[in-house]
Amino acid sequence: MFKRFVNYCKECYNELAHKTTWPTYKELTHTAMVVLSASLIIALVVFLMDVVFKNFMLFIYQLLS
Repeated sequence: MFKRFVNYCKECYNELAHKTTWPTYKELTHTAMVVLSASLIIALVVFLMDVVFKNFMLFIYQLLS
């Protein structure tokens, strides 16, 4: 059982160290900027939807009062 676990750990290390393709610094920063931009756009859309819904509900409540 212990031998299998050690073999598994060695194979995991071998795959991470030798078979995995790591991104370059340029690719990493580009991808991070894409994720940051998308997150900001989505946050802005959700904020605008919240403001519109809030004002719509206030308008409805004033009509019912």
